[in-house]
Amino acid sequence: MSVRFDDLEVGSELRSSVRRVTREDVKAYADASGDQNPLHQDDDVARAAGFPRVIAHGMYTMGTLASWLVDWLGDPAALLRLQAHFRAPVFVDESIECGGRVRSLDPQTRTAVLDVWVRVERDGGVEWPIRRSEAEVQLF
Repeated sequence: MSVRFDDLEVGSELRSSVRRVTREDVKAYADASGDQNPLHQDDDVARAAGFPRVIAHGMYTMGTLASWLVDWLGDPAALLRLQAHFRAPVFVDESIECGGRVRSLDPQTRTAVLDVWVRVERDGGVEWPIRRSEAEVQLF
């Protein structure tokens, strides 16, 4: 999908996307990043640390957010900056939702600042693994 600057309005919600976090994805991320911390691979270690099961890497979660943005933009070069605040863990076998809203538009530079987030439904409520975060994008 490709978005044009002229199609955006301040306050517009971006179409969100849901992705299931699998053990295989987390293992592949561990292998690619070199972060082989057992919290990301061994349920017993994760439980000993107070988690119910293996947790995904924070950067895996941010990478999922970046991937969603690039899919929405249609061009990886359009993503100028991504700032993320990590707020909660993500566990394997959870579905995370990435989304955002247009905060501001600059017609001179054809850039937009987006409020972006990752959320997960958990225990009858919503948790925000990434919240109060932003992306700057340039569109034509």
